[in-house]
Amino acid sequence: MTTRPVILGKDLEKHYRVGGGFMREAQTVKALRGVSFSLEAGRTLAVVGESGCGKSTLARLVTMIEEPTAGVLKIDGFDLTSGDRHMRKALRSAVQIVFQDPYGSLNPRQKIGAMLEEPLLINTPDSAEERQDKAREMLRLVGLRPEHYDRYPHMFSGGQRQRIAIARALMLNPRIVVLDEPVSALDVSIQAQILNLLAKLQEKLQLAYIFIAHNLSVVRHVADDVMVMYLGRAVETASRDEIFAHPRHPYTQALLSATPVADPEHKKHRIRLEGELPSPINPPGGCAFHPRCPLAIDRCRTEMPELDAHGGARVACYRAGDSLAEIAS
Repeated sequence: MTTRPVILGKDLEKHYRVGGGFMREAQTVKALRGVSFSLEAGRTLAVVGESGCGKSTLARLVTMIEEPTAGVLKIDGFDLTSGDRHMRKALRSAVQIVFQDPYGSLNPRQKIGAMLEEPLLINTPDSAEERQDKAREMLRLVGLRPEHYDRYPHMFSGGQRQRIAIARALMLNPRIVVLDEPVSALDVSIQAQILNLLAKLQEKLQLAYIFIAHNLSVVRHVADDVMVMYLGRAVETASRDEIFAHPRHPYTQALLSATPVADPEHKKHRIRLEGELPSPINPPGGCAFHPRCPLAIDRCRTEMPELDAHGGARVACYRAGDSLAEIAS
């Protein structure tokens, strides 16, 4: 029996017009270019890549903050690009987001209880007593105490603030939660606590997580599937185990080579990429990664590779599986 994805994206594009003015023509930034993915309830899709690869743009599309320029985005089978505003509004509560900065995302002038009750006040017919009961229960669920209900954000540690942000995101019983670097601003010991909390909540509530991250050590701990992005495109998608055991795209290999390993006996070669991420306004022809790729051949400079099956992964590379480590050594 096949389980229907709770969220499905197909060939998503997002373009922005920037610049322009007197005697100057506006230019187009192609932030997302043909990205496809699917995610079932109770599973985590990690989206990784350098800054500027399109991770945050994808998060804005999934959370309906922005609409895609092209492509299809479905939640529970409903196409968000179909133009039905009433259905879009009804589905907004099904997708919530937890931001990177646990303090900046909280209103410093609002008590925690009021902050948690606000989504219920706006979106439900619950009475004041019902809202308060749900807020207190959510505090308990994320590991906070009842007396925290009447306190302000500045009275909490970073880890506690992130628990509050998670609680607020869950107040409307979402199906999908976008986690935008949710532990990168926290101490390592606190990171583990928050990740364990997210895992428990996912199991209990059958949440689907889209986990945006730079830290691949964290991704290895939380993800079921991984999508590696480069300059607005997915260049490799696979299960977590497949990605970490057999990285096939040269960019994936470079990312993994920079990930610390807590094993003094483990030897690996650091792959250092030359150059910077190209401009999304004027991306290079062919494979966007070819100016930085030691494995690039003439075909890479003229033809855009598509995601094709290679073993247990889908890879957009004409030299998928060839090892950069051999060159680095």
